Amino acid sequence: MLTPNQTSKFQMFITRSGFHPIITYICGWLVVIMLLHIPSAQAIPLNGSQLFEAQCAGCHAGGGNIVRRGKNLKLKALQKNKVDTQEAIVNLITVGKGNMSAYADRLTPEEIQTVSAYVLAQAAQNWKSE
Repeated sequence: MLTPNQTSKFQMFITRSGFHPIITYICGWLVVIMLLHIPSAQAIPLNGSQLFEAQCAGCHAGGGNIVRRGKNLKLKALQKNKVDTQEAIVNLITVGKGNMSAYADRLTPEEIQTVSAYVLAQAAQNWKSE
């Protein structure tokens, strides 16, 4: 907030510059409106690999598990733990289980679908490079 002294200096600048206060006001609002319409990083959709790296790789790098060795993302472990379908992986990511946190508050349903499909595809390839 401007102090009365700062306000009067601003008004003097506007008056001396030849800008009409209404034009300045309108231009200020135009700048605000333009800034509100700049797409944020959230608006850019991420692919499964990017989502996995951002949200999952901290514990599951390369399909492993740094918390519980037997709960990795290899196909054999997914089958053993009955999370070897995209629907089961979606559910696990959404609501969590045990040490695995729920991600419903961090990822959109579409992002959960995307990263689930990625996990299943990588498991089928034994987590070899894309």
